[in-house]
Amino acid sequence: MKVQPEKYLKYLLPNLSELFGTQRTREILSVNPTVVPKREEAQQVVITACCYTKDAIEEHKNISLEQALDLRNSNKIVWINVDGLRKADVEKLGERYGINPLLQEDILSIDQRAKMDEIDSILFCLINTLYFNEQKKAVEHEQISMVLGKRMVITFQEDLSRDPFNALRERLKLPASKTRTRDADYLYYTLLDTIVDNYFIVMEKLGKEIEGLEAEIIKNTSKRTLAYINAIRKELIVLKRMIYPVREVISGLLKSESELLEESNERYYKDVLDHIVQAIDLVDNYKDVAMSMQDLYLNNVNLKLNEVMKVMAVVTCLLAPATIITGIFGMNFKAIPLLENNNGFWIAIGFMILILIWMLSIFRRKRWF
Repeated sequence: MKVQPEKYLKYLLPNLSELFGTQRTREILSVNPTVVPKREEAQQVVITACCYTKDAIEEHKNISLEQALDLRNSNKIVWINVDGLRKADVEKLGERYGINPLLQEDILSIDQRAKMDEIDSILFCLINTLYFNEQKKAVEHEQISMVLGKRMVITFQEDLSRDPFNALRERLKLPASKTRTRDADYLYYTLLDTIVDNYFIVMEKLGKEIEGLEAEIIKNTSKRTLAYINAIRKELIVLKRMIYPVREVISGLLKSESELLEESNERYYKDVLDHIVQAIDLVDNYKDVAMSMQDLYLNNVNLKLNEVMKVMAVVTCLLAPATIITGIFGMNFKAIPLLENNNGFWIAIGFMILILIWMLSIFRRKRWF
């Protein structure tokens, strides 16, 4: 009969794959640019649109694709938002609004790196917005594609349940809104700024997790604590992957000579660049803190081990004289002092205790414990 130890080890050891989140590692490292993943068609598509001028705004909710196509004739600035991606819908919108097929492929891509392109008088940005899952303690991302054309902006989102632009829609309804008085490139800036500002919200929540973990390491050092450190480092990898390329996107917009970008709005894009550089610095700081937490964990483990070894060394030293005395009186010689004495046993014990007390006083004086 062949013995299978792995069959019984699961009852003795914790599930390390679950503890250290190897599934999360596979998710993070599974991106392969040479393999084009197939996107599943969205079960539901929700299209909303805002058409506005300085004096008026029209909001269209849950409109059909045909209605979205007809907005092209509007003299107002048009912002179309598509939640849920289907290839046929993207192609129709692309054909109607002059979006190049290469950009359509980027819109339908999965786990694409943040990028910026300028094709056929269209400015295109692909960027990831971030969310923090409180239950899983994990950073989640959603790919957002943004198209800027003449007096129009189109945004494509994947997730129907979460929308980072709800607050922006409410601001657009205000007559005094600055966005209403400017061209479509200012709206484009506002969308980018909203996504970048959301990075700081996610990093703030992750920072609280790091602070709590640091306190936990000081109070309690265990394998589970090490697993939490490992999980935090994985989330920082996600942050780095999603945030670092955005700097190139904003820099590309600033370097662009497109007529779609007004020179007067350049300072706003520079402000977004400053924010993203600050976010990158914050990610680097978090990485340093995570490394210091790992060092702190190892130092605590070594400190506990040293304490155990110190106690064992003290006990060994205290027992050494008694061991020597018992060894001497256990030798096979006929003539041993106190061997025939009726009180020899108690004398030997008393001598051992005196030596023990003497050694303890020396250790205390030297502050060894």
